[in-house]
Amino acid sequence: MPTPSPSPPSPPEKPAGPPPREDESDLDAESIRIESTLVVVPVSVTDQAGQPVRNLTAEDFLLREEGQQQQIQSLGDPVKIPLEMALLFDVSRSIRNRFEFEKEAASRFLQVVLKPGDAVTLFAIGQTSHLVLERTVDAAQAMAAIQSIAPSDEATAFYDTVSAAANYIESHAQSGARRVMVILSDGEDNNSHLSELSEATRATQASNSLFYAINPSGPSIRLNRLSIRGHDGMARLARETGGRAFLPDKLEDLTAVFAQIAAELEAQYLLGYYPTAEAKDGKFRRISVSVPTQPSLRIRAREGYYAAQEP
Repeated sequence: MPTPSPSPPSPPEKPAGPPPREDESDLDAESIRIESTLVVVPVSVTDQAGQPVRNLTAEDFLLREEGQQQQIQSLGDPVKIPLEMALLFDVSRSIRNRFEFEKEAASRFLQVVLKPGDAVTLFAIGQTSHLVLERTVDAAQAMAAIQSIAPSDEATAFYDTVSAAANYIESHAQSGARRVMVILSDGEDNNSHLSELSEATRATQASNSLFYAINPSGPSIRLNRLSIRGHDGMARLARETGGRAFLPDKLEDLTAVFAQIAAELEAQYLLGYYPTAEAKDGKFRRISVSVPTQPSLRIRAREGYYAAQEP
């Protein structure tokens, strides 16, 4: 019987690597997912009577970006997702007669809307933007800071302050949190140096913040063009971010308006998607949201977002 030839030496062991995927398409999808930026779209849905609709699922919505349908995923229950809020107070001469009532209404609002883990930052809108209170999760500290704010006879840098608040939220907000700006102001601006409506809108969009404006001036805004222009600017900011602009008839209605905002924040749907368009060109991408099976519902969502841009 012939002597068997010796076996060749075994090749050196290779370092262990990740197990192969069963489907290469999974790898492609994962690569796209990692390189994409998740776009978060808070959506408010009400019926014809203005009451929140709470029984929808992600599958009920149709979301398009620049006309192209996107694959939606739900991000969870808004009540369980932390809230990052910037609260802005106009301290200029035009609001002096209403200021104390505004502070009391805002304090009650924070008591209702802030839950454990939520955070709030306070800004004053005066001659310049002023950070009154840095980000805090202490509601009592925030309410005390509200009471410390005093009106002044200064001019109003409204757009500068909105931009500053949006930039602050963008750099300080907890990852994955809902982002909201609530503004008590007439929207009149006569002293901004760094920003105007278009820049403030872009900054608010870029921070992924909803913009809620409460104008305590009431029907008196119709007395002059500056007041009308101020409110129209706030309405545009609200519309383009998916928020709302309120113009209560009476100062006493502020409490009801704050309650309406609080209820809406608890009933919002948070939708998210990874855009199919991956060009990092920094351009504005328009978004539309609908519920095809229930066309009578009223839907409010941000009008779009600014895509990332290559450095």
